[in-house]
Amino acid sequence: MIDTHAHLDKILCDTRGGIDKIILASSDYSSSETNIKLAEKHDFLLPSIGIHPQSSSQEINKLKSLITKKVVAIGECGLDYSEDIFDEKNQIKNFRIQIELSQKYKLPLIIHARKAVDEVIEILKEYKKVFGVFHCYAGGNKRIKKIINLGLNWYFGIDGNLTYEDGLVDVVKNIPKDRLILETDCPYLTPLPFRGQENKPAYVEYVYQKVAQIWETGFEETEKIVDGNAKKLFRI
Repeated sequence: MIDTHAHLDKILCDTRGGIDKIILASSDYSSSETNIKLAEKHDFLLPSIGIHPQSSSQEINKLKSLITKKVVAIGECGLDYSEDIFDEKNQIKNFRIQIELSQKYKLPLIIHARKAVDEVIEILKEYKKVFGVFHCYAGGNKRIKKIINLGLNWYFGIDGNLTYEDGLVDVVKNIPKDRLILETDCPYLTPLPFRGQENKPAYVEYVYQKVAQIWETGFEETEKIVDGNAKKLFRI
């Protein structure tokens, strides 16, 4: 199993469990630095670097200096219009800078799109040869085709809320099997049966189990498909 999105800089936990690889998502310059240091200590940790759209980080232009051979993605980055007040202009500027880093270094984007999926799609249409994952996908069924039509390889990241949100089950049924990857977003979005507790990468197993149930396939077959998708996207 591969947890394709975890924030281990924020928590201390039993990180590995039965997990083969963990993608360390970043939210600002500091967490990007921390993730690289963690990955240098543990081969099963793979770092991303990025600035979250809600981050107040002013170090966006320093991200480039952190890119090494160990870095597997840019993000999480994107747009978040969920608050009553937000700096749309700055979010878009930071997002574009990170898209251009993704292009230059041929790294996948880890997209955060909250209450702004359509806006993110419209921006991505302007760029060629960009690819990645819509982390914690919340675009519903009607945007699946729009994302696939962006070109190259775009994936959908599904989290522990799949285990308790019926609407998301229907969405997963409509996502092509070769475009689905799984993640925890730990310490958030803890799946059943641990909902309400702090999340950790080992709990991604329960998301795999739920997908196997939805697909009506065995766990091993589900794992093979999902892990293959993650390996392809992040070049593991």
